[in-house]
Amino acid sequence: MSSEPITEPDERGLVIYVGQDVAGHWLVQDNCRKLEGRFVSRSAALSFAHAERDIYHARLELSALTMVPLIPFGPVAAEEHMLLRAA
Repeated sequence: MSSEPITEPDERGLVIYVGQDVAGHWLVQDNCRKLEGRFVSRSAALSFAHAERDIYHARLELSALTMVPLIPFGPVAAEEHMLLRAA
């Protein structure tokens, strides 16, 4: 007998959203918050979203709401440009 809890699957399945952020960039995100892409055109975003939809058998939806990036796209600080060396 397993001690793992039984989780109910999401009835909606994976959903991939395509929309714009406040800066006008086109974003592609999934409802599980594991996928994100940023694009300069609607056609590029849709092309990526269609490919991901086919791979993951997801549903595709256009977002009427302003989307918020999961990954910040602000300038990188000078100290973040350096890669830390492994010990």
